[in-house]
Amino acid sequence: MDWLIWLGAAISFAGLAGLIWCIVRVWKARRAALSDEALREVVRRVVPLNMGSLFCSVIGLMMVIMGIFLG
Repeated sequence: MDWLIWLGAAISFAGLAGLIWCIVRVWKARRAALSDEALREVVRRVVPLNMGSLFCSVIGLMMVIMGIFLG
């Protein structure tokens, strides 16, 4: 079950990278002193990616745990 552990770690890392990208994107938008409506638009576009990244991180960690239990 080593492959499940490594695959889960890769998926979890991809989700973590997506979460970091979302944080940086919103942080840059806040520092750009955008109007309230423009900032809301940036956040509105980032939220689905944020949720998808969080989902990938959780699924990857579940795969790692299952690989450890089954291995």
